[in-house]
Amino acid sequence: MGATQEIRAAAVAGLFYPKEADRLSRDIQVMLKGASKVEAMSGVLKALIVPHAGYVYSGPVAASAYALLFPLRDTIRSVVLLGPTHRIFVSGLALPGVQAFETPLGRIPVDQDAVHFLKPLRQVSTSPAAHEPEHSLEVQLPFLQMVLSGFQVVPLAVGEASPKAVAEVIEVLWGGPETLIVVSSDLSHYLPYGFAQEIDRSTCADIMELRQLNRHEQACGATPVNGLMIAARHHRLTPHLLDLRNSGDTAGDRDRVVGYAAIAFTEEP
Repeated sequence: MGATQEIRAAAVAGLFYPKEADRLSRDIQVMLKGASKVEAMSGVLKALIVPHAGYVYSGPVAASAYALLFPLRDTIRSVVLLGPTHRIFVSGLALPGVQAFETPLGRIPVDQDAVHFLKPLRQVSTSPAAHEPEHSLEVQLPFLQMVLSGFQVVPLAVGEASPKAVAEVIEVLWGGPETLIVVSSDLSHYLPYGFAQEIDRSTCADIMELRQLNRHEQACGATPVNGLMIAARHHRLTPHLLDLRNSGDTAGDRDRVVGYAAIAFTEEP
């Protein structure tokens, strides 16, 4: 691998979030401090579903999930990050083939041990091209850098794959309390405000019952979400809805909105 391929550079800094490190860290701190307060959850936090739009739109919703990680700052050492591809077709799931991801806040090493564990799986390939322009994974990284210390990431761009294939990958990487699973997904897209609220509430009701989502119109990340639902049922995870809003609630008009949810999953010790 050549030197130019060792690091996956930030692709959407300055577009989806600030490119200046000081401003980026300040903005995230503000969002974390203003995050929706949640009631005490039983069990150990194992997985999150978070949105991936520009921070001005979905950042406050994502913050309600990431704020839960402060007590686990020194426990979580590997983050399995799954998000849909928006620009490049992928068959199955794709690793980036790099040593680290870079954001304005620094570099995050890719967990090479986890990459090794995935090599026998036929649905997992390596595609730097799929990761290079993709924002669904990248926008999660600065939040993780602000709430965790000394962690590595397993970045998986999810394309055309079955929920079972995604669940198999999650199972291989499940680990213990040192491993967190993060699925990146927005909800409905470009619907009128009231209609979007109705659709998104129904989608979240499905997730809260660990039911499979039937359409990508419900969530652009329906494939990784459905894979997580299979694993969540297997491990008897309990879902907790932390926040549910759309761009009409945060920073956009209400004619054509995008829905966002933050959901945490806990498992009994």
